[in-house]
Amino acid sequence: MNNIALTTLFLAVSILPSSLKAENKVIYGDDDRLEYFEAPAAQRRLADSVVSLWQSWDLTREQDGYKLRTAKFADAVGVCEKEPFSQQPIGAFCSGALVGEDLVMTAGHCIRNQADCADTMFVFGFRNDESGTAPDRVPASDVYACAKIEKWFLRGSPTPVEPGTAGLGADYALIRIDRKAAGRTPLPVNRGAVPAKGAPLFVIGHPVGLPLKVAGGAAVRDSYQDGYFVANLDTYGGNSGSPVFNRDTNLIEGILVRGETDFVYEGNCRVSYRVADDGGRGEDVTKVSELAEFIPRSEGEPDRADLTAALAGLREVNLSALASITGSLAPRFLH
Repeated sequence: MNNIALTTLFLAVSILPSSLKAENKVIYGDDDRLEYFEAPAAQRRLADSVVSLWQSWDLTREQDGYKLRTAKFADAVGVCEKEPFSQQPIGAFCSGALVGEDLVMTAGHCIRNQADCADTMFVFGFRNDESGTAPDRVPASDVYACAKIEKWFLRGSPTPVEPGTAGLGADYALIRIDRKAAGRTPLPVNRGAVPAKGAPLFVIGHPVGLPLKVAGGAAVRDSYQDGYFVANLDTYGGNSGSPVFNRDTNLIEGILVRGETDFVYEGNCRVSYRVADDGGRGEDVTKVSELAEFIPRSEGEPDRADLTAALAGLREVNLSALASITGSLAPRFLH
């Protein structure tokens, strides 16, 4: 599935794959994507701090909020009617995660410069309710502007859209939004070791600009690449910038940035490209360790020094207990 974002989302049936500023992604094995309300409660809480990125001209200011400019997935991208979510609206071009009170983490290719920043709006809460309906209007309290780019890195990879780029690697941006995100909790990141091969994962974001989806059933395939690891996550373009979580810890392990081709033709319409769980090239995820030092610690997140001291204390307790035990057993061993 494409992890590199849609640059411009034309709201007409004539939209073409070349208009997608995204690297491709794919469905691995079963399609594990869930609606927000279908996900476990713990994952819904995380999803509340995942944000969709929109072009500023796709939002219209109204008295009490904003109207969202969207198109039906089937019409805009030409997918077959049978394709999952084909009747849902699309509009976002990338995804992101709140990692500070006013700090959003996303992919570097989603916002490349200050001009992109000025043209981007961040919308929380673009998701379906239990009736399957996504909002076409959102309150002003859920919409934020891009104030500045705090940190940015992109090691380009060759694509049909950008043939002059070269080299795979990290791809990230930390964006300061125009005010603190009201009622949203910054998400904690893994500040320890990079996840090992086989570590269970899930991703939360906006595939091809759809209302928020949660996709699990994935695992790390290769964690030894420079700046990124590879996983079999079910994602599309629009998922670029999505936070990828460790299923055991619920900590962010990285940022979805690129992957396999999204769609293939079936007759005169398109369907998701599907491979086995161990098939395809895999999806590339920028390691959060590449930028963790720039991310403030979340509330309740232990400081590394505190953790080291606690582990040292635990070691001393264990050694004392061991000495006591061996001392009490010594007479037996001597006889």
